[in-house]
Amino acid sequence: MNMHTQPTFRIAMADDPALLASAQELRYRVFVEELGASGPMVDHDRQLERDRFDEICDHMLLIDDAVDQVAGVYRLIRPEHAAAAGRYYSEDEFDVSALKSSGRRLLELGRSCLHQDYRGGAAMFHLWNGLAAYVEAHEIDVLFGVASFPGTDVAALAEPLSVLHHSFLAPPELRPKAHSAHGVPMDMLPAASVDRRKAMMRVPALIKGYLRLGGLVGQGAWIDHDFNTADVCLVLDTAQMNARRRSIYANPQ
Repeated sequence: MNMHTQPTFRIAMADDPALLASAQELRYRVFVEELGASGPMVDHDRQLERDRFDEICDHMLLIDDAVDQVAGVYRLIRPEHAAAAGRYYSEDEFDVSALKSSGRRLLELGRSCLHQDYRGGAAMFHLWNGLAAYVEAHEIDVLFGVASFPGTDVAALAEPLSVLHHSFLAPPELRPKAHSAHGVPMDMLPAASVDRRKAMMRVPALIKGYLRLGGLVGQGAWIDHDFNTADVCLVLDTAQMNARRRSIYANPQ
């Protein structure tokens, strides 16, 4: 992006193959090139990051019309999409049975990323506004999904993971739990021994954004060797999200 060009943002749903490919191309740039992800569905020849869920769910794109650039994407899986796929994407890593039996209408968020030229600006505000409109249109009660710390060295992540567990653990009736195969406890350090401010500085911006909107985390982290990440499962009540979003982003820059 030409940083002297004022962005002109709009939200679009990927309702044709070209837009879907644009979303998968940005995912490749962020998850594969930046974070070192791999896996059987990564198409290195076409530079697309994709999997079998892409064909059955919704994809929300933030587009900067000023330069014809996809600035951000969300992959959105509603209960009917999960039924068609046989499960939610997160269920590879987390037991989400508490959420599924809660009686609340769910929406799974995934593959969320921003083009590097748009980080730290107003792009996330616009993407979340689009998400809020989608949530209202589909009468969603609870958002959830996997979010990641870069790297798989659990010992190096002990402080930020511990502070998430001690300060932001979801209540039992909505609490996902990491499967034991690649799951690790998050409460590696006692709360009293963690410098909370220092630890929170090491929490990725996207996760901190959800926490600011009232998000909570599940129990345990999942080590994803394909994506070279340590994953946590976030849960967010949409009523709380909307109230906090209005407060936090009343005057976006």
